[in-house]
Amino acid sequence: MIRMATNNKVGEKVLYPELSYQITGILFDVHNELGPYAREKQYGDLIEEKLKESKIEYEREKSIGSSGNVLDFIMDEKIIIELKAVRILTREHYRQIQNYLQSTKLDLGLLVNFRNKYIKPARIIRINS
Repeated sequence: MIRMATNNKVGEKVLYPELSYQITGILFDVHNELGPYAREKQYGDLIEEKLKESKIEYEREKSIGSSGNVLDFIMDEKIIIELKAVRILTREHYRQIQNYLQSTKLDLGLLVNFRNKYIKPARIIRINS
C-alpha cells in the first residue's frame, strides 16, 4: 500500500517546511525556464545550478548501497528529490521513491513530474515498517 502525504491533520508537524519551500521554489523556476518538454537530465542540470546559487547542500545521482538504484538528489541529508519527465506518474514511481526512503532511512521525498503543464511536487513520507 502506498500512502501520500496530502493534508495535515491539526497538530501534525510538516517535515522540513523551510527547506521544502526553498526546493519547491527552485523546482517551479526550473519548470518555468525549461517548460514541460525537456529531458530529465536537463531539469537536473538546471536544478543543480540553482542549488549552487542558493547554497543548499545536496548530493546528485547518489547510489544506494549495492542495489544499483540511483537517487536524483538528496537535499541537506534530509529530503530525497526524484525527478520525472513522463506523461503520467504511475504507482511504480511512488513505490520507487518509497523504496528509496526505506533504504536511506530518510523521512521525506519529493516526487516531481516536469512533463505536466503545471508541476505539483508530491510530498512522500516514509512509511514506518
